[in-house]
Amino acid sequence: MRVCVPIAADGVVDPRWGRAERLAFADVDNGEIKSWEEQEVNWGQLHEISTEARHHANVARLMRDHLVEAVVADHMGPGMLAMLERMKIRVHLGASGDARKAVVLASLSPA
Repeated sequence: MRVCVPIAADGVVDPRWGRAERLAFADVDNGEIKSWEEQEVNWGQLHEISTEARHHANVARLMRDHLVEAVVADHMGPGMLAMLERMKIRVHLGASGDARKAVVLASLSPA
């Protein structure tokens, strides 16, 4: 499963999904992280200079480009949540603490 999580510099889940500065993309199989890639996205800055629709389009494009199947986050707005659900991307909210542990827990939870 390909999972995306917003990540802070200290490796914890960044609570700001739509304004995250950095994301991690993880490939998880049977509760084990097989690969972990981090990428700067600067959504906080881009969110302020763009429209909501453009921001959502940028998020959607990035999720498609990285073949994301699930997103792990603390919270997100209803518009973003609806968009990801339309894309058939599972969303796991309420995540906090160590990002790698949060990704593994989400990968083990039922669809």
